[in-house]
Formats: sequence, structure tokens, C-alpha cells
Amino acid sequence: MTRNVRRIQLAPAYILHHRPYRDTSRILEVITRDHGRLSLFARGVRGPKAKLAAVLQPFQLLLLSWSGRGEAAQLTGAESADHNPPMPAVCLMASFYLNELLMKLTTRHDPLPALFDDYRATVEGLRQGLLLEPSLRIFEKRLLDALGYGLDLATQAQTGKPIEPGEYYHFRPAQGLFPTVAEAAGALSGRSLIRLASEQLESGRDLEDARRLLQAALAQCLEGRELTTRAVAKAVARRGVTH
Repeated sequence: MTRNVRRIQLAPAYILHHRPYRDTSRILEVITRDHGRLSLFARGVRGPKAKLAAVLQPFQLLLLSWSGRGEAAQLTGAESADHNPPMPAVCLMASFYLNELLMKLTTRHDPLPALFDDYRATVEGLRQGLLLEPSLRIFEKRLLDALGYGLDLATQAQTGKPIEPGEYYHFRPAQGLFPTVAEAAGALSGRSLIRLASEQLESGRDLEDARRLLQAALAQCLEGRELTTRAVAKAVARRGVTH
């Protein structure tokens, strides 16, 4: 009986994570545009003679080829789709944060081409010097949309009344936005919500409100799982304060 082996050629992909496997190999966690997130066994890619070591880098658009089915697919080829400079050091932690979100919140073998395109645009934007905080917040918003947990930023929960720029709101995960007063803990400006909806975050208040809202929404999706990159960023910030 002939074994049915699936072969994929030159699929657009990014490496999200990798770990050593035996002496000279790695297990790659990748996100592809047309095949979703998957694991690939990459043999012989570690060591001084490994030809693909320089190609298999994070934050670089790759064209990957593999064969096999299920969780045992073997990498058969890789080449760079673009020849971009490395990610600037100031953006590395944020970029690894994007990777961790995709690792923990996407489902294996579930293609999300629009999300792949958003990730690519965000990574390339950071590489080219776009502002860090607005880029992250917009990606988080689009990620929630792609996962089916998109936020209703236009209307109040229960009443359906429109969000007003001069009013303030409280966000309840899985429920939505409720009116509150400016002095209330965690109050979100209606103006900030409207700007987040239009992806035009400008002021410090816009960015802070968007950060708190999206962090709460993502926490619900993560179901208690901690983000390593967020913990590291907090630890680095604490060290900076004490030194």
C-alpha cells in the first residue's frame, strides 16, 4: 500500500519559536499563511556546517517546504523571501511578544491568512521604525478579531447606545462596555475607544486606555496562562527603576 505523504512547496511562513532536537536538529514552531501554525522537524540545521542556520531566523519572511502529515512533518527546504536587516534591538522584546501571542492563542493547522498579513505588516513596520505602542495595540485588536473575540467598540453593552467621546466606560470581559464616571477606577475614555476602533491612537490617554482594555480582553482568551515576554519586560523595567 502506498503511503499518502503530503508535500508542501515554498509556503510563506515565519518562525515563531524553535528548540533543539537531538545533536544537530531543531523543532520549529512556524506560522504559515495558508496552512496555519504547525511544528516542523528541521534536521541538520545546527552547527558550523549547517547551511540553513542563517536562513531560519525569526521575524524574516521565509518560503518553507516540508513533507509529511500530522505533527511529524519534515522541513525539506527553506529560503528567504525578503532580504531585510535584523529586527532593531529596541523592538526585539515586542516582536517576541507578538510571537508568543500567536503561539498561545492560535490553533494548529487553522489558516488565518488575514492575521498572517497583519503580523507581517506589524513586524515590517517595527523594523522600519513605526511607533511601538500603537503598532502593538492595533495588532492585539486585530488578533482578537481574527480569533472571534473582537471587541464592540461602537456601542454600550445591554442598551446598544453609541459610545460617546465625552463619556467614560468600564469594560467587562465577555460582556462589553458599560457607562461609568471619569473618577471610577479603570474608567476608559469614550474618545479613546472611538480612536481604537478607527486604529488611530494618538495621545497618551488613547494608548493607555487601549493597553488596559486589550490586556483585559487578551487575559480572558489566555485563561490564566502567563505571557513570558510580559513577565520579562516587567522584570527589566523593575531593574531599570532600582538601578
